[in-house]
Amino acid sequence: MAKTPVAKNEELTVTVEDLTYEGMGVAKVDGYPLFIDGALPGERAVVHVVKAEKKFAFARLKTLETTSPDRVTPRDAAYTQTGIAPLQHLAYPAQLAFKAAQIRNLYKKAHLDVPVKETLGMAQPSGYRNKAQIPVRMVNGQPTTGFYKRRSHELLPLEDFYIQDPKIDTAVLVVRDLLRRYGVPAYDEATNTGVIRHIMVRRGYFSHQMMIVLVSRTWAVPYLDELVAGITAALPEVVSIVLNLNERATNVILGKKTQMLYGTPYLEDSLLGSRFRISPLSFYQVNPTQTEVLYTQAVEAAGLTGQEVVIDAYSGIGTISLTMAKHAKQVYGVEIVPEAVADARENARLNGVTNAEFVLGKAEDVMQAWKEEGLHADVLMVDPPRKGLAPEFVAAVGVMLPPKVVYVSCNPATLARDIAALQGFGYKATATQPVDMFPQTTSIESVTVLTRAE
Repeated sequence: MAKTPVAKNEELTVTVEDLTYEGMGVAKVDGYPLFIDGALPGERAVVHVVKAEKKFAFARLKTLETTSPDRVTPRDAAYTQTGIAPLQHLAYPAQLAFKAAQIRNLYKKAHLDVPVKETLGMAQPSGYRNKAQIPVRMVNGQPTTGFYKRRSHELLPLEDFYIQDPKIDTAVLVVRDLLRRYGVPAYDEATNTGVIRHIMVRRGYFSHQMMIVLVSRTWAVPYLDELVAGITAALPEVVSIVLNLNERATNVILGKKTQMLYGTPYLEDSLLGSRFRISPLSFYQVNPTQTEVLYTQAVEAAGLTGQEVVIDAYSGIGTISLTMAKHAKQVYGVEIVPEAVADARENARLNGVTNAEFVLGKAEDVMQAWKEEGLHADVLMVDPPRKGLAPEFVAAVGVMLPPKVVYVSCNPATLARDIAALQGFGYKATATQPVDMFPQTTSIESVTVLTRAE
């Protein structure tokens, strides 16, 4: 192996030049990148090399000789160690600038000429998450809640999760203390034994309704009635308690089977004036105030006048579809998850929406069928997962050729790739609007509108 410019355990003084998309500082030694957790651009730092690879190295920050004006005092080192808030040491305005710059850099690499607007941030960039999935493990002989240290399976006990709704933090502690009181064992992933794996809590931002999901390795949970009674007595906001079975030795949090223990199989919340029922396995955006900002941007980007036909290609439980339906002639939603389609239809009924129809299937297949049936869409709305649009879906867009595509993205890398692919069908991205859905983290959400000349 060729000799690298730095070696493991070497101590160096470096100047930080940039941040990676993961929020790590980047310094260079003879052009060789050194990635440093917790370092910011412009800082001169003494670092300890912990790993040296052929093309890059990782280093630990020891001391700072100069400090960035954008550095702020972190709330708690645990939030960085667990990855809950990897940008907590970066001032919030600088976080917003970092996110817009990430998109610009990716566009530049992809040779895309797309203007990127300044990121829309939050007035209060903490305590925003309406959903938590907290691991439970045995620590010092008792069930303990917390978060894993990054790149490890070591649980760091935590009681305040900083970016979560504080009422959710309280609920997690209530459940943890009940597990301790009744001696209900936590899961042991090394042996795939024990009982409670995770505590999932959802809370409606506007409704204040709360759902508790106990994720268990087995249906046979000791003292289950006592746990339910204790939760409802301590947390009057709870409208739903669910037992979720996950028997497999896996990192996946939720299993596919659930059993109702108390209340309704959903909680309700509202978004831009529409009511939504959210079931345990449903996808629902975790930052409610910024979701309203994001969806408002999407509606504005669509330029709806009330005469348009809209296809929502990843419609989920209908949040974007029903928002669009207020401004469009007709909305067609397509979704691959049966439970989500059922939720979407129920949510349309709940809100008295008659101009939205939801279909189960793969978007690319359903869109091809709609095209053959003569359906013309004026606007195609896409909000795909992190992996972006499948090549088959891009091909389906090339068959249907709607005049406008509104792309809500949670991953700028796949967004840039997909814009480049859509350009092959004559689409041009006119602008991208980043929206900070996840303050203190490196995640980036955005809305991009693409138009096609007829």
